[in-house]
Amino acid sequence: MDTCSSLLLFSFLLFAIIIVIIFNKINGLRSSSASKKKLIDHVNTHSHGQLFPQGSLGWPVIGETIEFVSSAYSDHPESFMDKRRLMYGRVFKSHIFGTATIVSTDADVNKTVLQSDPTAFVPFYPKTVRELMGKSSILLINGSLHRRFHGLVGSFLKSALLKAQVVKDMHKFLSESMDQWSEDQPVLLQDVSKTVAFKVLAKALISVEKGEELDELKKEFEQFIKGLMSLPVNFPGTQLHRSLQAKKKMVKQVERIIEGKVRKAKNKDEDGVIAKDVVDVLLKDSSENLTHNLIANNMVDMMIPGHDSVPVLITLAVKFLSDSPSALHFLTEENMELKRLKELTGEPLYWNDYLSLPFTQKVITETLRMGNVIIGVMRKAMKDVEIKGHVIPKGWCFLAYLRSVHLDKLYYESPYKFNPWRWQERDMNTSSFSPFGGGQRLCPGLDLARLEASIFLHHLVTRFRIWCGKGALGFKQSGTLGPNKSHRFLTSWTQFLKDKSGSVFFLMDYRRRYNYQFSYSAYEEQVTHLDQTKMIVVENGESILHYQKLKG
Repeated sequence: MDTCSSLLLFSFLLFAIIIVIIFNKINGLRSSSASKKKLIDHVNTHSHGQLFPQGSLGWPVIGETIEFVSSAYSDHPESFMDKRRLMYGRVFKSHIFGTATIVSTDADVNKTVLQSDPTAFVPFYPKTVRELMGKSSILLINGSLHRRFHGLVGSFLKSALLKAQVVKDMHKFLSESMDQWSEDQPVLLQDVSKTVAFKVLAKALISVEKGEELDELKKEFEQFIKGLMSLPVNFPGTQLHRSLQAKKKMVKQVERIIEGKVRKAKNKDEDGVIAKDVVDVLLKDSSENLTHNLIANNMVDMMIPGHDSVPVLITLAVKFLSDSPSALHFLTEENMELKRLKELTGEPLYWNDYLSLPFTQKVITETLRMGNVIIGVMRKAMKDVEIKGHVIPKGWCFLAYLRSVHLDKLYYESPYKFNPWRWQERDMNTSSFSPFGGGQRLCPGLDLARLEASIFLHHLVTRFRIWCGKGALGFKQSGTLGPNKSHRFLTSWTQFLKDKSGSVFFLMDYRRRYNYQFSYSAYEEQVTHLDQTKMIVVENGESILHYQKLKG
């Protein structure tokens, strides 16, 4: 994106944020003023006032939102957190996006909050997200219903039955996609992985695999997902309204699928029916609270990871490998050895084969640490809570800023260096590594995300010869190359962070979107020289990953 476009986008984002904050303030002026006065009085008279985190609430109404957002678009996006950490410590108070917030970059504090029960902390999301998810969303419900729902879904997503199905589906979908990669055409990696991941998740959740039903579901989902970043204004013509209408259509579609399953099950022994998807698992549960509408709404909400998290993880793994020839070599050799072994024995690849590749798993782990697919988790304090010498007051928002922990030299040596080997002797089960959140609300699909990334990388490096190099062609944002070339560049959901040495690393999600792209010449019998196959462009003209399609 050129300078003018960047400034326009940044100005619009700030304007939108300010409008949202002012709108919310005006909409609830009386109640919010009373609540704020009560909150301040409570903090000022707190018996442990000396333990209340230091910090600043910033300007009236807008707080520190402008500085928080502007730092994200600077050459050092961590400046907002770094500055306050130096001034106030690893836990400090702030006021961002219209909410008084305790921000934590302390691994132990984050772990304690995320593992707390609902009597101390409950989920907190922006108003737009709450409206789109609904009160019955697994993201918002608490107590026994949440534990029951989360447990049922988590057990199925971790089951050997589903993992075997995912291996089969991923092989099919990736083969169909890679077979279509044509000569001299760019391959937009995040778009490819997004399409594959959505198909896998739709089948795992509701057994929808192809045809008009899947196309309609994906169409409405694309409209629904846009609302997550929209203004909290719901009337005809607004994005929030369009997104809510799209979700209603999706819920009705899923309810029809559920009703069809119920009809088929009437004449069968339910105990003898094997659950093929998440809906089957939930329908077999005897709880009256798990209504068809609640199940349908949550199936829509659970499609979100397939749209962003898994594709971003896959894309970033390739990006980081492009900057590390040695890591790429080790990963390629490991996966080629597995392929050769399976060809000799004549056995198919099983899910545990992928997850047992030690270096591949280290690459994925390091990608999760540096990429920060989930940059932070928000909670709301239901009572005064004291943790590690800090008081989090009742009614305040708490932001567990996971990214700062993952990029902190206190916890990681050379934190901005992609180093999969650091995990050879390092335990992943520590408070300083929480890429999927933590506690009772730990992402139930974390094993599935690892499996999908492992399968994608295996197919990529065993079907194509890949090598690192230098080149002049970098990636840019769509629209900057003119109408005849813009098809080569498509936006995605990544932003990069430059450190003092000028190296570039993935930072966080925002509405500045880029994509890694591939371009290659298809393998033919007469192709004998690697230089006949050109470019995989990954980053700003500095790092180019090349590959060549292999025989077979």
